[in-house]
Amino acid sequence: MTELSGVWSKDEIVAFFDRTAVPLRLACNTPSGRLWMVSLWYVFEDDTLCCATGASADIVGLLRTDSTVAFEISTNDPPYSGVRGNGTASVEPDPEKNLLRELLRRYLGGTDSRLARRLLSDDRTEVTIRIEPDRLHSWDFTRRMADAS
Repeated sequence: MTELSGVWSKDEIVAFFDRTAVPLRLACNTPSGRLWMVSLWYVFEDDTLCCATGASADIVGLLRTDSTVAFEISTNDPPYSGVRGNGTASVEPDPEKNLLRELLRRYLGGTDSRLARRLLSDDRTEVTIRIEPDRLHSWDFTRRMADAS
């Protein structure tokens, strides 16, 4: 069961995830005890945040060593709002690149671009990062920043 706090209900958080196509910022631990953060495209499915990345990305090895993560998804322009949380990540192969195709449609509108073709190339191995949230905290500064936008 995910612990919720902040200004939004679970349905409002899910609606925010569905309509907000900005990168998820994912933080994890390194073996030296330092923190590492990356930005990844995401989709929210079945109470799980799902991201795609190349199998050789540093984040993949780090998550296989320590699956504890923190994350944030927030708007980039005023008035700011978003969701932050923590949880556990797992890494799974995605040989057909199904999640990547879904994310390319969500973020770029399709798979017909040079970037999409490069990411979908046969020589690139793709994985799915699944984040099971333990806690989700929402905030919304719309009223506070009403005259800032």
